[in-house]
Amino acid sequence: MAAIGTTVKSIQDIMRKDAGIDGDAQRISQLVWMLFLKVFDDHECQRELLEDGYASPIPEKFRWRNWAADSEGITGEGLVLFVEELFRTLRDLPSVGRNAALHGVVRSVFEDANNYMKSGTLLRQVLNKLNDLDFNRSADRHEFGDVYEKLLGDLQSAGNAGEFYTPRAVTQFIVDMVDPKLGERVLDPACGTGGFLTCAIDHLRRQVKNPADETVLQGSVFGVEKKPLPHLLCVTNMLFHGIEVPANIRHDNTLARPLRDYGPPDRVDVVITNPPFGGMEEDGIENNFPATFRTRETADLFLVLILTLLKPKGRAALVLPDGTLFGEGIKTRIKEKLLEDCNLHTIVRLPKGVFSPYTSIKTNLLFFTKGEPTKDVWFYEHPYPPGAKSYSKTKPLRIEEFAPEKAWWNQREENDQAWKVSIEEIKNRGFNLDIKNPRAKDDGPGDPDELLAQYKQAMAEAAALREQLRKELQAAFEGAQ
Repeated sequence: MAAIGTTVKSIQDIMRKDAGIDGDAQRISQLVWMLFLKVFDDHECQRELLEDGYASPIPEKFRWRNWAADSEGITGEGLVLFVEELFRTLRDLPSVGRNAALHGVVRSVFEDANNYMKSGTLLRQVLNKLNDLDFNRSADRHEFGDVYEKLLGDLQSAGNAGEFYTPRAVTQFIVDMVDPKLGERVLDPACGTGGFLTCAIDHLRRQVKNPADETVLQGSVFGVEKKPLPHLLCVTNMLFHGIEVPANIRHDNTLARPLRDYGPPDRVDVVITNPPFGGMEEDGIENNFPATFRTRETADLFLVLILTLLKPKGRAALVLPDGTLFGEGIKTRIKEKLLEDCNLHTIVRLPKGVFSPYTSIKTNLLFFTKGEPTKDVWFYEHPYPPGAKSYSKTKPLRIEEFAPEKAWWNQREENDQAWKVSIEEIKNRGFNLDIKNPRAKDDGPGDPDELLAQYKQAMAEAAALREQLRKELQAAFEGAQ
């Protein structure tokens, strides 16, 4: 991976010299639209070999091979002007011909993309670096997957996307347990950069036995993303994972459509998602939902939406924060509906730090099937690995850690990590699902050095408050003299 990793790093270093780019978010945005065109061109090279009469949706003049691939080609001010023309053209692509859907994909990518680079000379250097990569070469494809995930992590660190990058181990575990089958419609209604969907594609592709199966797979995966840059990353990710026409990845807000407008054609077999949590929707979005469920809390609205979108016997798994489990008011009504309409069979409780460094909020994985009410909920408390007290960016959650859950999944018994709670008890608790592990070991008072440090800090803060109060009282006394 060193060669590709070095290439991407050198591209970012070149961009830092350009006066038009301000910060990591713009640098990543700049890289991604160029990356899309390079991946798309390599993708088209393959299709031209396999399909008679393949016609590109991109006008010949603007195809990567005809302006970007020549290292001695157009540069300087002429290149900047050419790219401006390229953007105008691709934003207005008409949806015509046998590849009309592909026209729409390219147009949607460039509707919100921007060229931030002002130096055509530096832009040419970036293009030449990108040309060192060949996404039809299996080694490059395999190695670039890791670099691509690093880019997604960098995007989150830049504070641009608003959502949290879902660790690969979480997406993999959820897909493994939900087990999508070829022919089922799989949806992520808040798909971000496509982590859940790419895991689902890999899972489904293992079931493909012939070209007809591959055709089914191509039309099985659906995603919606509200923000332009994650949407662009997701479309590129779909191409990278062999989806020839990623027209089912829409740039839209799933919550903006009134709930009553969804009908049978919109229903899906599987929903897998990590909806944004902690955020508030814009004014008016809540009016798309029945009055009893109206809230501006994004995660709550997505949960209500998922209950609507699932077919009978449809399966869902999603990431939710602790706040949804113990929240009251509208959250209680939403949980009551969930338990009435679906079998919430499993809640995997994750420890703090899974989403480090983006948030320390504790999260949960909820698994449910629509069509029959819940009788019991199984809880599984996922522990830290032996010797660890937290996760971090350098020591993240790994898929191997879910092996105990996988072994337990189909042969469930209560143990030190797993316990079962009846619906009667949940109702008696006012639908509070924040249920602690009854067998949790008492960890004692804590680490002595850590407790001493906390005590010293508390004493220092108390002394500072006393001093501040003394000064205020003295000032008040002197003012009264």
